[in-house]
Amino acid sequence: MVEAILGKFEHYIQDVTVIPSRGSVFEVIVGDNLVFSKKELGRHAEVQEVLDAVDAVVGPIPEPVGE
Repeated sequence: MVEAILGKFEHYIQDVTVIPSRGSVFEVIVGDNLVFSKKELGRHAEVQEVLDAVDAVVGPIPEPVGE
């Protein structure tokens, strides 16, 4: 998951913090916004849904020119 987020947003994010936890908690927070919570939904995230949720907070990332 972290690799996918970094792959898409590497030029636009300041940092990624992975905090180990117990109890099967998996949350993705962008700034102060909780964009995914396994605990709340009762299931693990699909990679694309997390990328879409991050897009919804930060806005779409423009495609590089010439690619």
